[in-house]
Amino acid sequence: MRVLVTGGAGFIGSNLVDRLLADGHDVVAVDDLSSGNGDNLARAAESDRFALRVLDICDPALADLATEVRPEVICHLAAQISVRRSVADPMRDARVNVEGTASVLMAAHRGGTRKVVFASSVAVYGRPATIPVPADAPADPRSPYAASKLSGETYLATFRALHGIEYTTLVLSNVYGPRQSPDGEAGVVAIFTDAMIGGTPTVVYGDGTQTRDYVYVDDVVEGFVRACGSRGDGRRFNLGTGIQTTDRRLHSLVADAAGSPDKPGFAQPRMGDLPAMAVDPVPAVEGLGWEPRTDLATGLKQTVEWARSRRR
Repeated sequence: MRVLVTGGAGFIGSNLVDRLLADGHDVVAVDDLSSGNGDNLARAAESDRFALRVLDICDPALADLATEVRPEVICHLAAQISVRRSVADPMRDARVNVEGTASVLMAAHRGGTRKVVFASSVAVYGRPATIPVPADAPADPRSPYAASKLSGETYLATFRALHGIEYTTLVLSNVYGPRQSPDGEAGVVAIFTDAMIGGTPTVVYGDGTQTRDYVYVDDVVEGFVRACGSRGDGRRFNLGTGIQTTDRRLHSLVADAAGSPDKPGFAQPRMGDLPAMAVDPVPAVEGLGWEPRTDLATGLKQTVEWARSRRR
């Protein structure tokens, strides 16, 4: 199978590229390298079944590339992922996440693509009434980022109706693991890990009782691989564990994995942070045959080992 991966040099995208190549597929990664890291694709670059195209997904050349490559499946992970940046600059957020998704879907149409697998976010649920959040929970976007992700989901359904392009939407909870950058707001595991192995102070915002649902990147990649087939066509699935972990507990677990002191500093809560979040993965178990297999302690150990290897 030939697969095009947008955001292929990013944290999740590059791990997906490696897995697809290991499974024997031909892979083209598209990334403008504005946030992705070309070093993430060093292993992939050794394969003659891999190509990287440095390209903005909004560039009309993307449709030309799809016409040339004729990917059977497009895994669309390229995105502007910062909630705070989306609030500060909603126009840029819309350009990347709305215009960019429309561009990817037009490329899929031009390239005769069978299916698009789309990375959405728990942000689309806003402040959910029920936790773990079911995949059919009503959307309640409370940031331009959430709105743009929800718009992407709507575009998928529209292009399916217009052009017969199948899709599966994967709503990702807090993904962590090797290659996640400690820069930015989304990667608290990477932030804690980088600080602890570097011997710098760590900070927990609020009183540490805020919860999130942490899912290991290899498990998320497995979800994308399974969605590339015919299962889950036209559906949305949550990729998460359904388990809530407090910020304070996460700090302790990372400290244990890193062999570091478990003594965070505390700061005022950040405006807009949700008090709790976890998603219900059961429909993905039933619809994709997917389930999270990596427990948090094991995943954190592997993440710390990778981070240490990068410092040698």
